[in-house]
Amino acid sequence: MGVRGAVAKGRDFTREALRDWGWDGTETSEDTLLLVSELLTNASLHADGCHELVLTSGEALRIEVYDGTTTLPKPHPAPQRGIPGGHGLYIVERLSDRWGSHAHAHGKAVWAEIEAARLVSGRSTGP
Repeated sequence: MGVRGAVAKGRDFTREALRDWGWDGTETSEDTLLLVSELLTNASLHADGCHELVLTSGEALRIEVYDGTTTLPKPHPAPQRGIPGGHGLYIVERLSDRWGSHAHAHGKAVWAEIEAARLVSGRSTGP
């Protein structure tokens, strides 16, 4: 499966989880989908793809993307405005309340968290 397929499946999975948890229909839920896209794209481009996407709900929504390399991500030192590439981790940092990464026996996990309060505030009331 290519990058687009993996990202689309991950976004669909996340959209369904947000709906199940009552966290859909907010601006922050759209930010969550963008976070998932960025994390999955980074795994596909820099770490031979995502091995597992884990979403955990509680006081915060935690998004974890597991891949098969132990090289921890670093933000690009000088991404160029208007030029693709090097912006992903800055987007993750901007949209999440916290993010980080850790190595494990079979690779690494890159994670981001969004406070649950942000997911329930600003709920759209529909048309």
